[in-house]
Amino acid sequence: MTKTEQQKETISLLDGWKSMLSEPRSLKERIEEGKDVRSHCSREEHGDWKPAKHRHDPLELLKSQQASRLEELIPLRYGRMMQSPFAFYRGSALIMASDLGTSNHSGLNVQLCGDCHLSNFGVFATPERNVIFDVNDFDETLPGPFEWDLKRLAASFAIAAEDNGFSERIGCEAIEAMSKIYRTKMEEYANMNTLEVWYTRVDWQFLINKIKKPGRKKEAFERMERLKEKRSHAGALAKLTELVNGKRRIKDDPPLIFHSPMATEEAIKMLLHTYSKSLWESRRRLLERYRFIDVAAKVVGVGSVGTAAAIALLRGEGGEDDYIFLQVKQAMPSVLERYLGRSQFLHPGERIVNGQRLTQAASDMFLGWTSGPKRDFYIRQLMDLKDSVAVDELDTTTFEQYAEVCGLVLARAHARTGDPAMIHGYLGRSSAFDEALVEFSLSYKKQNQKDFESLVQAVKKGKIKASLRI
Repeated sequence: MTKTEQQKETISLLDGWKSMLSEPRSLKERIEEGKDVRSHCSREEHGDWKPAKHRHDPLELLKSQQASRLEELIPLRYGRMMQSPFAFYRGSALIMASDLGTSNHSGLNVQLCGDCHLSNFGVFATPERNVIFDVNDFDETLPGPFEWDLKRLAASFAIAAEDNGFSERIGCEAIEAMSKIYRTKMEEYANMNTLEVWYTRVDWQFLINKIKKPGRKKEAFERMERLKEKRSHAGALAKLTELVNGKRRIKDDPPLIFHSPMATEEAIKMLLHTYSKSLWESRRRLLERYRFIDVAAKVVGVGSVGTAAAIALLRGEGGEDDYIFLQVKQAMPSVLERYLGRSQFLHPGERIVNGQRLTQAASDMFLGWTSGPKRDFYIRQLMDLKDSVAVDELDTTTFEQYAEVCGLVLARAHARTGDPAMIHGYLGRSSAFDEALVEFSLSYKKQNQKDFESLVQAVKKGKIKASLRI
């Protein structure tokens, strides 16, 4: 640890002690403080979004991210973003951060997901092997105003509704449902004990119970059983590996998975060695029981395309199927840091890991961070019962139900890391904020469409190179 890092850690500890030693405020006082915030940032104001007079060129913002990415993968990133306005939105977190950075905000800070769109929620297994539903992407996590996550999530429902061929009304109803449950759950969390909020989680059984139609409920049960088979380490082993001269190796599947001279055995062993130091002692002892077998590059996501990523295969001391996969993913500064200030963590992987541990009801036990010669990384398990909802398969009813569940778990995440009483005081019990969120989303959907069309035109004119092949 450098001297600067030690100084920052000391300041953080002192701030924590000051907070612990101060007099506690009553629930009523905190609610009133939240209401007072409306005087400088009204709830209705959130709906009055217009692009800034000197708005940054969205394509120039995207280009500004190229320096930290693998040059040969940049055309693939643009190719994926060109597939639809929703695909563009998924890859343009920086553009929205820039837009939100020019607008007034509440100042009621929480640990933000930072890229809180509807495809960044999903199910995964806890260390206790329970399957829960939660936010599952934290590359952009950073403390910031709670409504930034809500605005990104709400706009994603407006854009995805149109992408699915739904009417504008369906999108609006989904946003209203999401905002209402966030608002009502925040009041509930404000009245709960601190530990009760921390222990709250949404498991897969809760999700299935939300389904009213018996046929759909049966389909959900069957999907979960398939998930346990296909998305487990055993399922990953069958899908992603093959025997080569009697030895288990990762199977090439270009352009998504391929052995790369950059992802060498020597490099990955060094990364794993330094990564293990970021784990809790018990987890490090567990990791030491595995042996490195193989590594391959893996292209991931939409917004993440171009970042360095790989999967590593490790074998345990048990039977023939005792293998695990670890995903190694490049960690970079959050796009929010340009507008909310630098993270307290100098290592971006540490920022991601700590944001995830703070926000999720339970986190991957192999979640950690490390550094290579030129890049920083964070590491987690691959396919440990992880799965996301196929948005294009949702009908109008399940679309709204999904919005409600996303709002519910986001409220829990924000209540863990912010002050639920102040947020409740600010939001109140009326639909004022819900209606503003709908207005914002419809305006931003139009802006996203314009930005998407700008990318399409730039590609057609040869100003930007895009491809779906490497």
